[in-house]
Amino acid sequence: MSGAIWVLNGPNLNRLGTREPEIYGTTTLAEIEAWCREEAGARDLVFRQTHSEAEMIDWIHEAIDTGAAGLAINPAAFTFQSMAVMDALKMASAPVIELHISNIHTRGPRYTDSLMSEVVTAIVAGLGARGYPLAVRALIDMDADRA
Repeated sequence: MSGAIWVLNGPNLNRLGTREPEIYGTTTLAEIEAWCREEAGARDLVFRQTHSEAEMIDWIHEAIDTGAAGLAINPAAFTFQSMAVMDALKMASAPVIELHISNIHTRGPRYTDSLMSEVVTAIVAGLGARGYPLAVRALIDMDADRA
């Protein structure tokens, strides 16, 4: 078994459950974390949320420096504006999954130009909150394939 699976969440995702439920559903971030931990089983899982671009970058560096087996990131608004987060993700040698609850490609022009998509291994979008444990499973499987 390799390093931990990291799940990082960007700005406003702490408001899941009440924020625009017609787009993001009614599942809370705490419920999503529980699903991810269940999917990870005995595997170490780091689950975090921040509104700070600098903190997100520090966490990506920490994941890389501690030998993360994989990283799932819902960059939220950082998706479209943060070259700094994108540059940090480029340093990862482990698989990285860009994760979105909604299908960003059907939400209009402001939501379709992801900077992260250029540097990630895979993208999960439009599966709702249930995309999170699927991303965790995919990272575990990719890590096993690399072993």
